[in-house]
Amino acid sequence: MRILHLHSSFAAGGKELRAVRLMNAFGRVAAHEVVSAQPGAMGAAVVIDPALDVGFPQAFPSLQGRPTPARLWQLAQAMQGHDLVLTYNWGAMDAVLAHRLYGGLLQLPPLVHHEDGFNEDEADGLKTARNLYRRIALARASALVVPSRRLEGIARAAWHQPARRLHFIPNGIDCGAFIERPRPDVLPGIVKGEGERWLGTLAGLRPVKDLPRLVRAFAPLPQPWKLVILGEGPERGAILAEAERLGLAGRVHLPGFVADPSHAVGLFDLFALSSKSEQFPISVVEAMAAGLPVAAPAVGDVPDMVAAENRPYIVAGGDEAGLADALVTLAQDPALRARIGAANRARAQAEYEEAAMIAAYRHVYGQAMGREIPS
Repeated sequence: MRILHLHSSFAAGGKELRAVRLMNAFGRVAAHEVVSAQPGAMGAAVVIDPALDVGFPQAFPSLQGRPTPARLWQLAQAMQGHDLVLTYNWGAMDAVLAHRLYGGLLQLPPLVHHEDGFNEDEADGLKTARNLYRRIALARASALVVPSRRLEGIARAAWHQPARRLHFIPNGIDCGAFIERPRPDVLPGIVKGEGERWLGTLAGLRPVKDLPRLVRAFAPLPQPWKLVILGEGPERGAILAEAERLGLAGRVHLPGFVADPSHAVGLFDLFALSSKSEQFPISVVEAMAAGLPVAAPAVGDVPDMVAAENRPYIVAGGDEAGLADALVTLAQDPALRARIGAANRARAQAEYEEAAMIAAYRHVYGQAMGREIPS
């Protein structure tokens, strides 16, 4: 079967890496074509199984631009010849509208849309015009998949999505892969020294992640603590500049993107987020599976994701001082970190195993096509 993936970005972020895990899990029963609304943002491609049949068409019409009838017609035509179209986030919504308008005329394959969260332009509130656009564009979609209860509520109330179309599938990972502790020299350019403690995070270096805020919240932590941020993106310079401004340049490290987080997250002693907006961040599940406590703003489903023992360290969104206090409290108490980490690992293993997620997506995609995706 031929599956077309239309991404807002194919940089190495949570939704993109989940899409790749699904591609790898489906194996050679499917061939894939992957398009990014940001043509240069293709970092997730490095973790695709090389045995798969995957193409990156260069001549595909741009997913960005004014939604004129002519451009939407071009997008619709480009969807022909596939068995399933998968679209991801707002950056692919023009393609969803093209499918809505011309799908019947061109006898286009079924479309399943995925919404995983919002960029900085909607981090502080949804835009009314975009809500209406989504409502119109999604009317012909076979399914809308969301990974968080908050997004499920938004899809019902703001986008008017019927229950038959809406599917809640929480993100899952291979929790067992995070049990073994990685080697101290596994990351490029940095080795974890004896007695060092690491505050870590995994994130695309984008404004919505607000990583300069994490640098500031980290500042009160004493030696031997270091801040290690795994990821790539346009905010690298701003993060390093904030570390320099605070006299932390020697204690803040950005080793870059890590293709397999299970090879690195276990080096952390404490995990943190500083995002303005999240829904169901896979990185939090990865930290939980590695047995780490989490300090983060109460964005999206994060307060409900972590174990009950961890919830006092999930602070109000935008409360930078509260985040710093949570980090200091956890940093100075190894026994507390161990107790919360054990509770988080148990919750991840009970609630967020990858096999259940893959089975759920296999069912939704198969139902849209009217045929099963073989295991």
